[in-house]
Amino acid sequence: MSSTTLNGATLHYDDLGPSDGTPVALIHGHPFNRTLWEPQARALVAAGYRVVLPDLRGYGDSDVTPGTVLLSGFADDLAALLDHLGIERAVVGGVSMGGQIAMEFHRGYPGRVRALVLSDTSAPAETEEGRDVRNRLADRLLAEGMDGYAHEVIGKMLADYNVTALPEVAARVLAMMRATDPRGAAAALRGRSERPDYRDSLPAVDVPTLVVVGADDVYTPVAQAEEICRLVPHAGRCVIEDAGHLPGAEQPERFNAALLEFLRKV
Repeated sequence: MSSTTLNGATLHYDDLGPSDGTPVALIHGHPFNRTLWEPQARALVAAGYRVVLPDLRGYGDSDVTPGTVLLSGFADDLAALLDHLGIERAVVGGVSMGGQIAMEFHRGYPGRVRALVLSDTSAPAETEEGRDVRNRLADRLLAEGMDGYAHEVIGKMLADYNVTALPEVAARVLAMMRATDPRGAAAALRGRSERPDYRDSLPAVDVPTLVVVGADDVYTPVAQAEEICRLVPHAGRCVIEDAGHLPGAEQPERFNAALLEFLRKV
């Protein structure tokens, strides 16, 4: 693990694999950290890729910025981290909120994206109802902490049947959620509620794009992945069976096979 101070916060990250390998930056979702991508990092490094895994500000070991952190702020952090590492262009991927940050990164820094990997994410702006739900959840996390929330949503983060079928995965995901600083989680929730509508920018994506979704994802179902595929010219789609919102954790072999096949064509 390494760290650097960027945009007023100390951010922690892993920079793995050969320095001359094609760089792949993977962005975790809420409320996780960079270790969510460990199964993908191992496979990518073994295949010769350079893998950059940041802890978003407010998550993992990175500094917390209380209040509100917009998705554009996370995208700016990624751009600054790539600058720090001397990486001009990278494959940028993300899951859930991380996928929205990837879309935001392409929106703000299109020339720095070699390819996009969008996993279990959605493109529309938040609804009024959704904005209210996120802000109330932010208030709750600040008041109560992460534990109760983490136990409530584990059966949605993973496909419900995988909570019992994959106890080690469930324990790892649950531990990440419980360890997240509620101030960081709340700031991201408030910022995410203000996100733009990426349906406006996705038709301009002119780089190879892979859209991945768990077949039993209840947060961002297959229909939302299909919408992104319709918007992005020539996007490829991969539905991961026996998985929910985190197919990279639930079915890493299937996820990695799809990811590596895609990257070989980039």
